[in-house]
Amino acid sequence: MLTIQNVFNSTLPLILITAFGYVVATVGMKGAASGMLLPGIALAVFGFLMAFAAEVALMRQTHLSVIYILVLGVETVIVLGFAFGIGEGFTLRQALGALVVLGGLAIVAV
Repeated sequence: MLTIQNVFNSTLPLILITAFGYVVATVGMKGAASGMLLPGIALAVFGFLMAFAAEVALMRQTHLSVIYILVLGVETVIVLGFAFGIGEGFTLRQALGALVVLGGLAIVAV
């Protein structure tokens, strides 16, 4: 059962590692698409393996629906930060859309 203590003791670090792994894979895919094919592929594979391992550990602790919502929310925030950091900012419309997605995830998670 997912409790607040469980989230902060063991689930939260695994959620962060899973989300970060997916972000690393996304950065690798962006690199591969930008002409750095082999380093991009290597980074994407590393990110997916990191996310895979952490998510398997998470699935031993709690329900898939909870994992998916939390990982997706954290991953969304990190990827948006990365995109903004490399100069791929977003329009007001996109920012509002991201807020709607994150708000929806928060509503479903509670």
